[in-house]
Amino acid sequence: MTETLIITIGTIAAALIGLAAIVFIWRLGRRKLTIIPILVTALAFTTTGFLFWYTHRPLPTYLSGEIFSGLYYSREVLEGPIIVHTIRIDLNAPGIHFIVSPQEPTGNFVLPARTTSHFLQEFGLQVALNADFFDPWRDYGFWDYYPHEGDGVNLRGLTVSQGNRYTEGYAPPQNYNTLFITEDNQASFTAPLAPIYNAISGNIMLIIGGKAVPIDANNDYLAGKHPRTAIALDQTSNTLMLFVVDGRQPNYSEGVTIPELAAIILERGGYNALNLDGGGSVTLAKEGLNGLPQVLNSPIHNHIPGRERPVGNHLGIFAQPVGG
Repeated sequence: MTETLIITIGTIAAALIGLAAIVFIWRLGRRKLTIIPILVTALAFTTTGFLFWYTHRPLPTYLSGEIFSGLYYSREVLEGPIIVHTIRIDLNAPGIHFIVSPQEPTGNFVLPARTTSHFLQEFGLQVALNADFFDPWRDYGFWDYYPHEGDGVNLRGLTVSQGNRYTEGYAPPQNYNTLFITEDNQASFTAPLAPIYNAISGNIMLIIGGKAVPIDANNDYLAGKHPRTAIALDQTSNTLMLFVVDGRQPNYSEGVTIPELAAIILERGGYNALNLDGGGSVTLAKEGLNGLPQVLNSPIHNHIPGRERPVGNHLGIFAQPVGG
C-alpha cells in the first residue's frame, strides 16, 4: 500500500469518525452530554486537519546561490513533484575543510547517534550531511524507535575522521564503497596514495566513469521511490557534490528510485557517485543566523515531515563566509 493511499484512507476514516461523533452528540439532544463524544470529535477533526496539511503542503520555490565561500546551493522542484537539494563544493576554495563524525565509544558501540543539526552545531560547521548506514536501527512509530540522541550505533563501512581510522564497519568490504578525502582536500572513490584524512562509506556506487550502474529492478529498495542522499565528484574531481532528495511526502516530494537518482546526478555533472543512507535519515543542514542550524530539506522521521532522525555519522564542512 502506497504512502498516498494510506494517508487518503486515514483522512476519510478520521472525517467519518468526526461526523459520526457529531451525529451522536446531536441525537443526545437535551440529554446529559458526556465528555467522550466531544473528545472523539475534537480528535477526529484534529487528525483530519493534520492529514489534509500533510498532503497539501505548498511547494518551495527555486533557490540557487553561493551560501559560503566555495559552496553553492540549489533547490529545485522537478516534475513528480520531486524536490532536489544540491551543494557543489569547490575543493580548491580557501578555507574548505572536512570532518567526519569522530570516534566516541558509547557502550559497546563506536558512536552515539546525533541528528545532523546537532552534529553541525556541536562542531561549529557550516554544512553537514547524513552519511553511512548504521546499526542497530528500528522505526515502529513515534513511540518506539532506535536510536534516540546519544544511543550507541555501529557503522556499515570504513570510517576515518581527521586521520583516525576507527572502524572498518560491520559489512564485508565488498558490500560497501567509500569516499576518501586527504588533508589537502583531494577526494576520490579509490584509496589514495596520500594518507587518508577523512573517509565516509555508503553501500553502492550509483555512477562510475560517467555511466549509471545497473540495478536489480526487483529490489524495492533500489527500484522504489524513497528519500535519498548521495555524494559525487565531477570529472575533474575538483568539485564535490552533495545530493539530497526529499521523499515519502505525498504531493510534496515523492522520492526517487536509484536509477532516477543517478540520472539527476549525471544531469548536474556528476561523474562518479556513491549512495549514502536514505529514507528517514536524509538530512542536509547549514549554519544559519546566529550560528543556529538551518535544515535545508524536509526530513521524514517517524512519518513526520520536518522531524530529524538521530543517525550514525555525518560529513561536515568548514567554510568561510562569502567574500571572507
